[in-house]
Amino acid sequence: MPVKNRFAELLPEITAWRRDFHENPELDYAVHRTAGRVAELLRSFGLDEVVEGIGRTGVVGVIKGRSNTSGRVIGLRADMDALPIHEKTGAEYASKTPGVMHACGHDGHTAMLLGAAKYLAETRNFDGTAVVIFQPAEEGGAGGLAMVQDGLVDRWGIQEFYGMHNMPGYPVGAFAIREGAMMAAADQFEITVTGKGGHAAKPHETIDTTLVAAHIIVALQSIVSRNVDPLKSGVVSVCVVQTDSTAHNVIPQVVMLKGTARTLDPEVRDQIEERVREVAAHTAAAFGARAEVEYERGYPITMNHPEATGHAAEVARQIAGDVNMDMLPLMAGEDFSYMLNERPGAYIFLGNGDTAMVHHPAYDFDDNAIPAGSSWYAGMAEARMPIQG
Repeated sequence: MPVKNRFAELLPEITAWRRDFHENPELDYAVHRTAGRVAELLRSFGLDEVVEGIGRTGVVGVIKGRSNTSGRVIGLRADMDALPIHEKTGAEYASKTPGVMHACGHDGHTAMLLGAAKYLAETRNFDGTAVVIFQPAEEGGAGGLAMVQDGLVDRWGIQEFYGMHNMPGYPVGAFAIREGAMMAAADQFEITVTGKGGHAAKPHETIDTTLVAAHIIVALQSIVSRNVDPLKSGVVSVCVVQTDSTAHNVIPQVVMLKGTARTLDPEVRDQIEERVREVAAHTAAAFGARAEVEYERGYPITMNHPEATGHAAEVARQIAGDVNMDMLPLMAGEDFSYMLNERPGAYIFLGNGDTAMVHHPAYDFDDNAIPAGSSWYAGMAEARMPIQG
């Protein structure tokens, strides 16, 4: 099953959809135009059912196969939202919305799944039901969780989930995947350090919160280096330091630290949360200050199920000839993890060529990847629900 000829024929049409989405990016759950256009196209393809408003602004389409003796239901997912970044690609189809752009390729994901939906509705060469899922708010809004909580799994009886993301640095049309932890759990924390403010000329009369915060920042780096098993992975990063003063001669009363913790193992996730709390509190106490920690669990670990990983890789192998099965996991987060927590499935990467990295203002999705991506989406439905006899 190489790249399907139909997608070569559809490439100009799918590219036009992709570039339209790129010109009109939308954030988080406010993907009203995008979702509306997706629903409109799905209905024009003759799907058996199209439902809007799942997980607030998600869209679900149902395609019944030529037969349904297997009773199998496969979910195929793409994300729709953009990022709050000012585009610098210079493309003729660049974003028309200042400060918002498709810097992660979700426009490409949406277009490729639309192409697969059109093909599957035309051919219906499978035994079962394909459910195409267009999700809002992947970029921090947990749209995957919202769709799950809105009945996605049970309403359509989905038994397996498959998703895809483009990857700059991999050859266009190449695939990469791994079994197990594919992307990290993404948590965030805020540490409020309270001391005693005062004049910078009289530090002995204060409890210097900037000094305390600096020691906490350094001490937090000991968690991964001295608490986490060296054969396991973890990242603790303090990304914001904010005081309640902007004067050069005032020791602030309060300093706020904000950061993120990334892990690939549930036990390490628990360990890091516990240690962030302990390190902050005890380091502050050593200076006579107080540290209060708010720790928020974000996206779970994106965990590829073993058998589903093999199925995803086999379809990719038939398209591309070879698949990188040993890619290293990424410490970025992905809310497809919520769907994989509900049912078996797998998440695969598709090469985007030598382009700027995702979340960069010069990033752009390579339309030449579309035939391979659409072929994989459609191929997963056909391979997991083959017609017997």
